[in-house]
Order: sequence, then C-alpha cells, then structure tokens
Amino acid sequence: MKHRSIYFSFLCIVTALFLSQCQNNDKPKVESATATNYGGYESREQWGEHLVTVSACHDCHSPKKMTPNGPDIDSSLLLSGHPSGVPDISIDRKEVEQKGLGVTQDLTAWVGPWGISYTANLTSDPTGIGSWTEGQFIYAIRNGKYKGMENSRPLLPPMPWQMYRNFSDDELKAIFAYLKSTKPIKNVVPAPRPPVTAGIK
Repeated sequence: MKHRSIYFSFLCIVTALFLSQCQNNDKPKVESATATNYGGYESREQWGEHLVTVSACHDCHSPKKMTPNGPDIDSSLLLSGHPSGVPDISIDRKEVEQKGLGVTQDLTAWVGPWGISYTANLTSDPTGIGSWTEGQFIYAIRNGKYKGMENSRPLLPPMPWQMYRNFSDDELKAIFAYLKSTKPIKNVVPAPRPPVTAGIK
C-alpha cells in the first residue's frame, strides 16, 4: 500500500509538471520592446526604410536611368523627386489629358486629366522634407494635403495617398524617421501645372 501511495504521489507530481509545461508553451512569446516597436528591425529608421521600399516609393520619387532592360533607379538621386531644370514631357497634352496618361522616361513627371504633377523631393534636404515636422508628414498622408498643411492643395496622382493613409501611426513615424535620415539632395521640384483645357470654355 505504501508503494502505491509513493507511486501515486510521483505520478501526480509528473502530471503537474507536464501540465505546467503545456501551459507555458501555450503562452505567446513576448518579443523584445525593440522588435515590437520597430516591426522586427533594430531601429525605427531601418523599419522605415523597409516600408519605403516595399511601398514602391522609389517607383516615382527616385529618378531612373534608362538601360537596355528598361528604367533603373539612379542610386545617386534616391527619393529626390523630379529633377529641376529637366524639360517637360514632349507630347500633345490636350490629347493625353483627355484620353489617358503620359509619363517621362525617368518616371518623375506625370500627365493626366489633372495636368502635370512632378514627384516630390523626399530627402532630408530643406528643399525636400528637411523642415517638415512629423505631424505635418502624418497629416499629409492621412488627408492628402501638400506639405501637411490644412489649407494647401491636394496631393496629385499618381501619389496613392488614399492607400497609404491606412498605415498605422507607428509605421508613418518610422517612414518619416527614415526619410529624415536620408542623404540630403538639393532639388527644387517644379509646381504642378493645371490641365491645358483649364479656363477654356
């Protein structure tokens, strides 16, 4: 009887240990504060760089060089927008604005029913977003407003701010932190131009 009691006690202890181990395995693993805050990256800037890359910001904001395989990003001009001083696209604007879209071969100037839009300089230079606040940046993306100012003009196509407004606050803060850390490139992007039919009755 004594052996049975010892065996039963041993069995209870083993069962309790097994159940406690199972409960520990069921608990979600808590990531480090750094990983949680920065999407698994070591810093907010690194997370922001990742988000900028996968969100295709370079498609429009980084000028391209034409290669035998098509346009390729000019790494010396990352995120600097439409180069100032480059002549406008040479097309029949009236026809394009009425029938479709036109774009320069570096993919930084776009023609459509809204007129001509030039992609913005997003680098840390004052001609880019160097003087912007984080609040302005978030307001610009959430509300589609130029320079993040309430009474400014709307952001123009092809900027997909209607999609980007769905970023979380933390994601937008990470993107802004990365953009503020970029190499400053002085480049004053031209103001958009209205459609050629504007004012014609």
